[in-house]
Amino acid sequence: MKPIESIMRTAPVIPVLVIEDVAHALPVARALVAGGLRVLEVTLRTPAALDVIRAMKQVDGAIVGAGTVTNPDELKASIDAGAEFIVSPGLTDTLGRAAVDAGIPYLPGVASAGDIMRGLDLGLAHFKFFPAATSGGLPALKALAAPFYQCRFCPTGGITLASAPEWLGFDPVLCVGGSWVVGKGEPDEAAIEMAARGASALSR
Repeated sequence: MKPIESIMRTAPVIPVLVIEDVAHALPVARALVAGGLRVLEVTLRTPAALDVIRAMKQVDGAIVGAGTVTNPDELKASIDAGAEFIVSPGLTDTLGRAAVDAGIPYLPGVASAGDIMRGLDLGLAHFKFFPAATSGGLPALKALAAPFYQCRFCPTGGITLASAPEWLGFDPVLCVGGSWVVGKGEPDEAAIEMAARGASALSR
């Protein structure tokens, strides 16, 4: 099994995290891991993101990656911060080659047949379908997955606890990305752990 596939199979939901304050990193990661969600995607959407990755890696059992990586410089900074996997919103040849050369598990965003073919050219077969809800939803992914039978997906974008089971019921979907698990602001560890338990109990 490829390393990115084993990461995708760790839990049915990968929490997509936008964390403004590095002081929130440890309580959020502790609560998510305690609730059964060990794979954490820290998006590079805030100035604190790289420090958040460093902090979350201190939590036993956490598998911490960087999301919203858009170029080789961000890729390098994420790896230097200790990211164990990389997620990008789209796929360019430049970023794709850099990720492959770095040898790090990589989940690039795709929304079309051309995107997937670009990934296959780079030797990639695991993709984030993004933005899932507004790119045609599950019917679009089913149509795309048919000719690309060898590919596996993590739909992300607009997915909720209510809609996740339908996505996870489609065989090529190994997990979904979800921002609903952790709200904004001061982390409530008990609430996050409860949300994580609900997400980790979803069946695939």
